[in-house]
Amino acid sequence: MTLSRRHFLGASLVFSTGLVAPGALAAPRASAQLATGSRPPLLTQALAALDRHGARITYRDLIGIADFSSHSRETRFHMVDVASGRIRNSLLVAHGRGSDPVNTGFVQKFSNRPGSNASSEGSFLTGDAYVGRHGRSRRLHGLEPQNNLAFERAIVIHGADYVDMRMALQQGRVGRSQGCFAVDQSEIDEVLRQLGPGRLLFAAQ
Repeated sequence: MTLSRRHFLGASLVFSTGLVAPGALAAPRASAQLATGSRPPLLTQALAALDRHGARITYRDLIGIADFSSHSRETRFHMVDVASGRIRNSLLVAHGRGSDPVNTGFVQKFSNRPGSNASSEGSFLTGDAYVGRHGRSRRLHGLEPQNNLAFERAIVIHGADYVDMRMALQQGRVGRSQGCFAVDQSEIDEVLRQLGPGRLLFAAQ
């Protein structure tokens, strides 16, 4: 089974369970294990980041990966078991409106600038949970020059009513955030549980 780069895992990692839509929007499914051959580039980058920032990452068994090469209608936010390479689940996630000014559904650019309303790429350390205007959310700390203002910019993981599969199916894309990793409101509790404090969230294109 060959998967496109837009589905994050190239030809060697395949999806397990998660949110899927019927027809063309369905996420690929197969045996959910790392096949023989070369490791997918984005996973390789994420694991390298896990090693690079190991002193800051308390829990290394599971990481989150946001594949911003994929369209926003696709399940592109993956929870990956590090030891096995298995994807535990995949779900929708919004990118920032400043990263996609004309609302194409694709990330056009990243920014670390306050007020840009854009997504940032790179490695994030998950921080404390809190309850804010979007309900239960989790703070993020950028670990690299291209995202080191994430905390100051209030870039967090939160739920949003503009991210759901029905919208992805009807409009061909989900809504845009102000740079946060916004997920379906029905998924936020589980996302915050899996990506508890002290874990790596890696975002790239």
